[in-house]
Amino acid sequence: MKRGRHFSASAELRSAWTGEGARPHTSIAARRIQVVGAPSQTKLIVLNLKTGMPTVEQAKRRLLESLYAPRGASGPVVKIVHGYGSSGKGGAIRTAIREQMAAWQREGKVLKVVPGENWSIFDTDSQDLRQRYAFLGKDEDLDRGNAGMTMVEFPADTSRIFR
Repeated sequence: MKRGRHFSASAELRSAWTGEGARPHTSIAARRIQVVGAPSQTKLIVLNLKTGMPTVEQAKRRLLESLYAPRGASGPVVKIVHGYGSSGKGGAIRTAIREQMAAWQREGKVLKVVPGENWSIFDTDSQDLRQRYAFLGKDEDLDRGNAGMTMVEFPADTSRIFR
């Protein structure tokens, strides 16, 4: 997606979400080096997908629109608040977002995914993120076992990945 161009939610979102028409990407190792080099983010970006009780499709659209935005939820570390779900077993939005983050991680579009229930001073992925991004040590959900959120580390420039 090029900056300055208005984005049509329908085809582009569907393509980005499903991976249809995906372009070849650089190696995961190359992207890790770019991000780990010198993180400049100093404040946690929180993307609340559960506001207004959206459907799964609306939450997916909200996520992608935020990632497409030039100065929206673009930063190496984003806390995605998806809610736990009213069923008591984990909701559809939580499941869909976590499945998508896992798929993007396998594809190299996401560097690290830490489910809220693992977001702890004892978890090695959490420790790794907190070591690189000192501001994460002050996150209110650290050590709370909050299954309604997920911490995600993206490459520094998500516009190059999700276009």
